[in-house]
Amino acid sequence: MTTGIIPSSNAPRGITRRTMRTDPIRTGPIDTVKTAAAPATRRAAREAVVAEQRAASAKSKRRGVKKTAVSVAVMGIIAGLFGTMALPAFAHSQTTAAGSQSAAQIASERANGAQNVQVANNAAATDVSRDNYTASVPVTKTVSTTLTAAQATQAAAQRAAFSASTAYSGETAADYLANPSHPAFSLAAVYQTALKYQGTPYVFGGATPAGFDCSGFVMYVYAQFGISLQHSVPLEDAAGVTISQADAEPGDLVVFDNEAHDGFYAGNGMILDAPKPGGVVSVRPIWNQAHHFVRLGISK
Repeated sequence: MTTGIIPSSNAPRGITRRTMRTDPIRTGPIDTVKTAAAPATRRAAREAVVAEQRAASAKSKRRGVKKTAVSVAVMGIIAGLFGTMALPAFAHSQTTAAGSQSAAQIASERANGAQNVQVANNAAATDVSRDNYTASVPVTKTVSTTLTAAQATQAAAQRAAFSASTAYSGETAADYLANPSHPAFSLAAVYQTALKYQGTPYVFGGATPAGFDCSGFVMYVYAQFGISLQHSVPLEDAAGVTISQADAEPGDLVVFDNEAHDGFYAGNGMILDAPKPGGVVSVRPIWNQAHHFVRLGISK
């Protein structure tokens, strides 16, 4: 509190009574009160500093332990690497020595040893002739369309022998040609006549409904329309006119370029023919074989 002048009703006029503070008067410096706890604060600070130093020392020790462990591990790895490189060299030297001994033993056995070989008694009689193979791709060659006298005679003898051995008693191609009465010729009529013989078995040299081969079938059907053909694919090919596939109609001939087979064109890439031994006259696709088309009986 501050010192003040308080007027008093009992005091004479002009005279004031000084009233003093009742608070105790401080006798010491002002900062003595403020620094009373300083010793305790400094002590705590010193303890904090000491604790920090101890923590730093412990951390430094741990780092030292880790560095030591890493150093030991690195030294162990290096030692292992040196050992790994040294072992193969050591083993190689021993292996080389052992190998040298083995080589010496082998050389000795080759020089002094004997070999016994047993051969079968019939080995000398074994057939060592070369097997026969055919090319996978057929070889195309030019075939003459003219038969020699000997070939024609042989073909005629084969046909005669076949005719004599069959039980067929109907008309032959020669019989049809000798008859002056023939149906009107057209390719459609020829094809329809040929279709009647579906199922007839293939017979080599056959030219009657008892059995046909390819050219015998063509010859027999065309003979019924008064057109005389030879029993031969090349000669039947030569007897007609070659036409394009676009112009070909059922009843025209399909002739293979190698002159080995022919038949009636059935349209739509099909052929009506006497195919091969074991087969029968039928309509089937023209297989992948070079061929051309021939027209008989009428001009192109």
